[in-house]
Amino acid sequence: MSTTIKIGLIREGKTPPDKRVAFTPRQAQEIQQRYPHVKIICEPSEIRCFQDSEYTAVGVSVGDISSCEILMGIKEVPPKNLMEGKTYLFFSHTIKKQPYNKGLLQEALRKKIRLIDYEVLKDTQGNRLVAFGRYAGIVGAYNGLWVYGNRYKKYSLRRAFECFDINDLKIELRKVKLPPVKIVLTGAGRVAKGAMETLDTVGIRKVSPVEFLSGQFNEPVYVQLSSADYHSRKEGGAFNREEFHLHPERYNSEFIKFTKETDLLLAGAYWNPQAPRLFSSDDTKHPDFKIRVIADITCDINGSVPCTKKPSSIPDPIYDYNPADESTAKPLSSENNITVMAVDNLPCELPRSASEEFGRDLIDKILNPLLGDDHEKIIERATITYQGKLTNYFSYLQDYVNPTK
Repeated sequence: MSTTIKIGLIREGKTPPDKRVAFTPRQAQEIQQRYPHVKIICEPSEIRCFQDSEYTAVGVSVGDISSCEILMGIKEVPPKNLMEGKTYLFFSHTIKKQPYNKGLLQEALRKKIRLIDYEVLKDTQGNRLVAFGRYAGIVGAYNGLWVYGNRYKKYSLRRAFECFDINDLKIELRKVKLPPVKIVLTGAGRVAKGAMETLDTVGIRKVSPVEFLSGQFNEPVYVQLSSADYHSRKEGGAFNREEFHLHPERYNSEFIKFTKETDLLLAGAYWNPQAPRLFSSDDTKHPDFKIRVIADITCDINGSVPCTKKPSSIPDPIYDYNPADESTAKPLSSENNITVMAVDNLPCELPRSASEEFGRDLIDKILNPLLGDDHEKIIERATITYQGKLTNYFSYLQDYVNPTK
């Protein structure tokens, strides 16, 4: 192997194409300065959120990446584009045996690719090291406020993707003028923290669950709910977080008490299919069910939020849910409907800022292990395929990749 390690930044090939990138121009420049033996080559792209000229302006090459040993993208690489024997890093969406990406993993094995998946880059405690969750939360909550303004003609915001970056988006949030509404945010992870960032930027006051349920306010307020706030053990006794994560089927949802007080729901909690739903389709038919705007940031289809019947897209971000017959309808078509925002690729609306944070984490937490200093086995544990075989960590995928007879 040559003394120089070449890293290629892939032009995204999935449709619709993703505008994000693993490293911004400044970050690529920083890597070349900090690691003189590393050269970064950026594959030309007309859709990337950073122009080719922004890379060349800071001394980063733009051109053919076939000589690079390591290739880094964001979304799945189309199987036909995979180059033999290379090391690839991207979100492969294969570790849950997703049927639509079976061919991708089979091709990675056939071409003896070392496939490293961002989703399983974790520390020794099992915490993810790189993710876009914060930006899903920031944009998801923004979109929820955008929908509310549209539905009730209270204010008008630009769409998130029309903002240059996160600073521009936060300036846009100054236009939000809410009446004394009550907002529920579920979740306690990266997504929820990002959503709170948006709500706090607007200046919406955070209250406790008890205050939220019993209080009357002359200003907008929000409550952040963790699993313990809206689940109870079927057999009685105290909520046990570890038990809930391992055996969510032992719990009932108590969320219905919040549906009577909530105007806007921001769903940001990870949902296990074994766990109870927040509420049922029948609950939405009840006169006491107050929620009329839902931003389902998690976008689990027919998941924790039964109104989420399908994903929406950045160009077409909302649809209505008709509680009477449980069907979807044109957005904002009836006051009796619930308006649902379920965009499934929210960080793509702020690609420059999302790429910047993602690249920062890659540099700080992943680059050293990737370049050889993997004493904590961060890269090893995230490697799905190597030299034509599944690694031991992912041997459970064997039946998934076996050719169908």
